[in-house]
Amino acid sequence: MEREKRNDMSFSRKRSFTFGAYGGVDRFTCGDETRPESGKEKILDILDSPTSGSKSVLSSSCNQRDTELFEIIEKLQGSRIDEQRCEFPLPLKSQLLTEGADLPLILPSESGGYWIDPPLERLADVSPPSSHHELHVESCDIMERDGEAKTYQEFFRFRYHHSFTAADPSLGPLVLSVCLEEEENKIRVILRMKECSLHGVFSTTLFPSIPSAVELAKMLCDKVSVPKFDVVCHLKAPDLITAFDEHRVSPNFKFGVLYQKEGQLTEEDILSNKEESEEFKEFLSILGETIQLQGFTGFRGGLDVCHGQTGSEAVYTSFHGREIMFHVATKLPYTDGDPQQLQRKRHIGNDIVALVYQEGNTPFLCDVIKSHFLHSFLVVRRIQREEAGGTAYQVSVTARDDVPPFGPVIPDPPFFTQLSQLREFLHTKLINAEISCYKAEQFNRLELRTRSSLLESLKTELFTRSQCMMGDSSLAPASASEGVRGASEGSGGFIENFKRAIRVRSHSFETLGVPRKISGNSSQKPKLDKDGESDKSSGPSSDSLGAIELKDHASPQEET
Repeated sequence: MEREKRNDMSFSRKRSFTFGAYGGVDRFTCGDETRPESGKEKILDILDSPTSGSKSVLSSSCNQRDTELFEIIEKLQGSRIDEQRCEFPLPLKSQLLTEGADLPLILPSESGGYWIDPPLERLADVSPPSSHHELHVESCDIMERDGEAKTYQEFFRFRYHHSFTAADPSLGPLVLSVCLEEEENKIRVILRMKECSLHGVFSTTLFPSIPSAVELAKMLCDKVSVPKFDVVCHLKAPDLITAFDEHRVSPNFKFGVLYQKEGQLTEEDILSNKEESEEFKEFLSILGETIQLQGFTGFRGGLDVCHGQTGSEAVYTSFHGREIMFHVATKLPYTDGDPQQLQRKRHIGNDIVALVYQEGNTPFLCDVIKSHFLHSFLVVRRIQREEAGGTAYQVSVTARDDVPPFGPVIPDPPFFTQLSQLREFLHTKLINAEISCYKAEQFNRLELRTRSSLLESLKTELFTRSQCMMGDSSLAPASASEGVRGASEGSGGFIENFKRAIRVRSHSFETLGVPRKISGNSSQKPKLDKDGESDKSSGPSSDSLGAIELKDHASPQEET
């Protein structure tokens, strides 16, 4: 009995197994020190413990059995540790998590898929600059989403030119524009295809006579195989062509703003903040002006300006001819009993870029906000350092792996002490981030679908109206209001282009006499909802991302 009691006492020491974020570590607690131990050290520690002082009286056979038992335990324990051992992410290895050090603004996702700028290894020994840091103006250039979008407006629309349409068996619909610049002896050509538009300028001295539309098209793309083009003679053709060319160009942007307090690591915690600190209010004043939504006449970014369903206030600004609306989480409606705060997530989760303001030392996790659309985050933290001369703002950026890098370049070290420079940097970085995000795989696929649908509608519209202009009464033209509306919506946002593509394409089907299935009274005209979701085949409903996009962007009134 005494021997069994001693054996029980020899294992009476408490052990703990701690599961961390990236695996487990078996530990023994020794006084004030906690350290991982190997299997051999654990066994020796147990054998040397005060409770095993009488081990010398054990018989040799018992010692042999105990030794065998300990060897088995050591092997089993070693195997379990090896299975649980994993490579720790960089921030947990670096000096950033040493006692007294500041944590980075952003931590990578455990599953990966994001890049971070500045890289975490650059942040080990950074501190705010003691002197004023100059931000070069040229580094704050705003990117253009489509540099060729205004070519037609600039070189064709107000000059004498011709446009042509065709349906290529391999390339699909084609829209060609040709302008003769006699004063410079040049022929300027634009060929619009599903994937892209090609622009070229040719000297007239290269040709003995003016080449045909087919020849010019083949000079830009040798895959063109149509025998001829149809001439466009519709009086409003320049309006429709301009609307198509500039459908990706928008002077309006909307961004989410999240408020992260100390210790908040989950989406639910971040979206549930209701109160705004004075520091956060000061930061919002850097971004823009707090406006009353009721009766607001500027770009509203999907917020309700009539019925107050999206809150009473928002942050808005104009920046170099562009209007920006910020979806501030704390200003959007808060719903008691809803941990997910869907009224807030509905807007912020459907933005493409969001800005995170941190109060405290808690890092932001790249994938903490679950969204199909959010592809990039700008994180800002206010810090107080005596060597910085007071207040400084630290900045970091993260984006999904398929998002190309974008400017302006973050200063090294990544701190701002001048509020005017911080404002210029943040606005430029946010705009460039969204434009760069459109090059990601998901958005690129959706944009290609949008462009294909719009080009098909443009080609059909131009051909139909031209035939009617020349006296072909078999094709009834679409209503003039639809054409004007399409032109006016040419500068809409990403979602509006989907709606326009679906709406115009559906209307073109009716114009060509294609029957549509109508439920209910056949005498009623088919009604298209304002989100353009009635034409499921041409909309993004076949793609889950597109379906969510159209659904979640619905608002009490159409975006302006």
